Amino acid sequence: MAKGKKRKVAPGDIASNRTASHKYEFLDKYEAGLVLQGTEVKALRESGAQLKDGFASIRDGEIWLYNVHIPPYGPASRDNHEPERPRKLLLNRREIEQISGRTIERGLTLVPTRLYFKESRAKVEIALAKGKDRFDKRESLKRKDQERDVQRALRDAGR
Repeated sequence: MAKGKKRKVAPGDIASNRTASHKYEFLDKYEAGLVLQGTEVKALRESGAQLKDGFASIRDGEIWLYNVHIPPYGPASRDNHEPERPRKLLLNRREIEQISGRTIERGLTLVPTRLYFKESRAKVEIALAKGKDRFDKRESLKRKDQERDVQRALRDAGR
């Protein structure tokens, strides 16, 4: 990839957390709504967000999203939002209970993987994840390289 070019996210996505798939092994994924202020929605539509250091945790029976950076909205100079404030996630009670049981029992974490609009509502995809060891990371990189070589060989054989 040439320097200076920004990596594209999937169509319809505002932001995606590509480093999370390297650091964690995803077990389950959940779609959750976000409680946002007006300027946050406008900023998401305009410029995007960063999920790189984001995580979610359960507090008082609710799931909260932390360290997700939504940049300030330019035209709303004095009524702007705080860029990295905690944001409440909207899930069903059953899903929250299931997630809280699994995180407490097995020591799993909640990681935001992508942020997108579904119809006119902002949604975040959170994954129940288990951290990878250094050995696991090397294995996944090796597997990825092998798959890339196989695809390249198949493509070249078809020419």
